[in-house]
Amino acid sequence: MKPSYLSLTESDFKKRVDDLYNLLSPCRLCPHNCGVDRLAGEKGFCKVGSKPYISSFGPHFGEEPPITGYRGSGTIFFTYCNLRCIYCQNYTISQSGEGDEVEISYLANLMLHLSNAGCHNINLVTPTHQVPFIVEAIYLASKRGLNIPVVYNCGGYESLDTLKILDGIVDIYMPDFKYFDDETAQRLSGIKNYADIAKSALKEMHRQVGDLVVTDGIAVRGLLVRHLILPDNLSKTDKIITFIAEEISKNTYLNLMDQYYPCYRANEFPPLDRRITKKELLTALELARKAGLKRVIY
Repeated sequence: MKPSYLSLTESDFKKRVDDLYNLLSPCRLCPHNCGVDRLAGEKGFCKVGSKPYISSFGPHFGEEPPITGYRGSGTIFFTYCNLRCIYCQNYTISQSGEGDEVEISYLANLMLHLSNAGCHNINLVTPTHQVPFIVEAIYLASKRGLNIPVVYNCGGYESLDTLKILDGIVDIYMPDFKYFDDETAQRLSGIKNYADIAKSALKEMHRQVGDLVVTDGIAVRGLLVRHLILPDNLSKTDKIITFIAEEISKNTYLNLMDQYYPCYRANEFPPLDRRITKKELLTALELARKAGLKRVIY
């Protein structure tokens, strides 16, 4: 199965790029709708202006098995984020701004480098606020031979307008579904209306790419959802599982992540000052089983 973006005509690809750049001035690329003129260098919630901002890149072997495969996932970590999670394990990147501003051509070269290194995919980590630059880079790289799937690895706080432009470009969506409670999302991640926005985003992602398709152990297309289990069911794991089973698909590939540990400012917000218990993990897995989800890992 060839990557979706290789089926786009040149004119359609260029139009997608233009449409995305139009969303930067005023910026309404994500649900924050900051309204700043990023093309003029203004910066809003995400602190990124008119150029890509990258922290690091390289083959990554710590993702889910169908994403990592046996040659690694070609990850590019983008600096800053449209969330402000007080327990973020990558806070030096997402909130402290670790990284460098680069040119679009450099980003395209990174994609080609990762492809030439044998990676199974291009894994865009925290891409939401930098989508126009990313899609332009994919276009340039595709003209020079890029032909592996694109993974959109995000926090779930996505604009439907932006996602619809990505239809036919992204092959694998890998969103977090963090919370089913808006007050908790506001308190812990500084975002409004997260639950409804994430639900709509997951539905649109699934509409575009369907359930995860795995060929010879490697994901080639589809939706993979991650959910980080928090202490005391802060994120309403039970409701998230029910939503996925009833409104997305019982064949959704779901990673119930048990690796939460107190980081950044988590100790200021009990019960985030402790790891989850074995009982909390087992409860989540049992809920998934009862909901009929067939592809759950942890």
